[in-house]
Amino acid sequence: MSATTPSAEAAAQLLFPPNVQYNNSRLYTVKFLSSCFAGAVAGVLGLENTLGFALFILSTLFTAVCLYLKCRSRPAKYVPGGWWELVNPGQENIFSFVLVWTLFYGIVHVYD
Repeated sequence: MSATTPSAEAAAQLLFPPNVQYNNSRLYTVKFLSSCFAGAVAGVLGLENTLGFALFILSTLFTAVCLYLKCRSRPAKYVPGGWWELVNPGQENIFSFVLVWTLFYGIVHVYD
């Protein structure tokens, strides 16, 4: 018998649902904290318009690369979406970034 590689459907069945749920929860928490921290940095630095959003994109990519390395270059083993799940910022994280960005910008630069 020859060893065959499992198809994508068979590989998806190898993921244990409670572990996937735990991994997704931790992934959401890390991405949320990363976007809030990036918003705080953008606000304190006084970034406006595209520079602020560029910082958000860079922080999202940096977070994705760190998580990719943490997954030992095999994110599909830990989350069903694979690499795309790591890179996808999520709508709620964009809103959190903008909220914290405007909050810190208003606090630090109120008298400029």
